[in-house]
Amino acid sequence: AFRLYPLYLAVIAVVMALAWWIPVRPEVPRDAAAAAAHATMLLDVVGVAGVMNTMWTLSYEMVFYLLVTALFVTGVRDRRGLLAVAFGVAALVAGLALSGAPLSGGWLSWTSFGVFAAGLAGVISGRLRTAAACALGVMALALLLLSSRVPWFGAAILAVMFTGTALRRWERGQGSLWPVALAASLVTVCPVWAQNAGWWWVRPDVWGTTVVLAGLTFAAGLAFRARRVPAALTWLGLMSYSLYLVHLPVLIVVMEVAGEMRWSPLPLQLGVSALFLALVLPGSRLTYRFLERPMQALGRRLARGGSRSPDIRAA
Repeated sequence: AFRLYPLYLAVIAVVMALAWWIPVRPEVPRDAAAAAAHATMLLDVVGVAGVMNTMWTLSYEMVFYLLVTALFVTGVRDRRGLLAVAFGVAALVAGLALSGAPLSGGWLSWTSFGVFAAGLAGVISGRLRTAAACALGVMALALLLLSSRVPWFGAAILAVMFTGTALRRWERGQGSLWPVALAASLVTVCPVWAQNAGWWWVRPDVWGTTVVLAGLTFAAGLAFRARRVPAALTWLGLMSYSLYLVHLPVLIVVMEVAGEMRWSPLPLQLGVSALFLALVLPGSRLTYRFLERPMQALGRRLARGGSRSPDIRAA
């Protein structure tokens, strides 16, 4: 919570403060249910658009964290990498069986908000900790498969996330690569037969190329992991969350001021691009230095002072 929420809420506040000049995108519902969905960060899995386009990915990060917390407190260890395969199978089946989300409506935002608040309180307080964590995990799984915008796509994202944990175990000599290969294969073929796959980026050739390139990038990282990483890349990695959330508001403001640039002369396009980088890189550095790091440090202090339990630290 102390890693994700402070900057997330700050960006929402900035977007809302600028709404008199740059209106919030029309896809965002103008009701209290949308506020509840933003509060849990479960936007995409309850079918609500975020005030910034990029926020949809955070929904799946939150689902992953809730599932991992439930697995941790119940003592479940996926030593064989079967969770990645299970989510790959779920993605394939969801693509074949579902043309859209079976559940929808504002009640999802309110129900998930209530379960999220009660479950988080239970985990942090230590009262009914295991039950609270399990409730959060079950809720996250149900939302992922039954109410996310594209259920097969959400399950595929979780398959990739758990593939990362399987790769980590293989790297440590604690597992094999067959679950990784099987999960990657399942994710790759998902859009081939999926009912809900009408976008250019899930065309089999585009999707397959994306999966292969992601795999090659990860393989390159493994191959060079023992070498010294250039300072610039380390710097960008540290600020990656700030860059991710800050870049779009800055880009929208620049576009609002500069206007449509697609048909502008190349020197002007390059100049505006340089201006954008000159704003977003220092801006992200500031949010990392004065918002992300202090809040993460506060979270660690509270975890150490409030409880010595590893369950609380994991949550």
